[in-house]
Amino acid sequence: MSGVGAPSMNLDGTGLRVVVVAASWHQVVMDGLVAGAQRALADAHAEVTLVRVPGSFELPVGALHAARSGADAVVALGVVIRGGTPHFDYVCQAATEGLTRVALDTGVPVGFGLLTCDDEAQALDRAGLPGSHEDKGYEAAQAAVATLLALRPLDAPSPAGARRLGSRS
Repeated sequence: MSGVGAPSMNLDGTGLRVVVVAASWHQVVMDGLVAGAQRALADAHAEVTLVRVPGSFELPVGALHAARSGADAVVALGVVIRGGTPHFDYVCQAATEGLTRVALDTGVPVGFGLLTCDDEAQALDRAGLPGSHEDKGYEAAQAAVATLLALRPLDAPSPAGARRLGSRS
């Protein structure tokens, strides 16, 4: 079971604008993931906007639009359950690579809450529902806010005359 060794975080996201982009497939699991993310962002005092997209394949384009709209961070939530075709592999790879690209291309932290499970029981166990062992929606939201807060000092203007790494002056 993952989750062992997870950091304990008490985050102050007051004033942050976070967009949760959530897929619509597997409604019970998705409702749990969304509720977990919303709870984490409420605990951090962040402003939350929820955007629903059809499926996990559409998460990257939703995250890109959220990042470009001025969101301070994005939380991407979805679930893909293995079936009898390679569809699982294609969707998981495309969504993962797309979300990574959004974060790197925009510089906006993207909390990765895409469950990639062998069966529905695994998804339900990670969805943050009563009886679940994990709350991946909560964890993805915390990761997005924690990353943003960790990177903020790097975005601060340097003191006058100070030389920044990589500069030639």
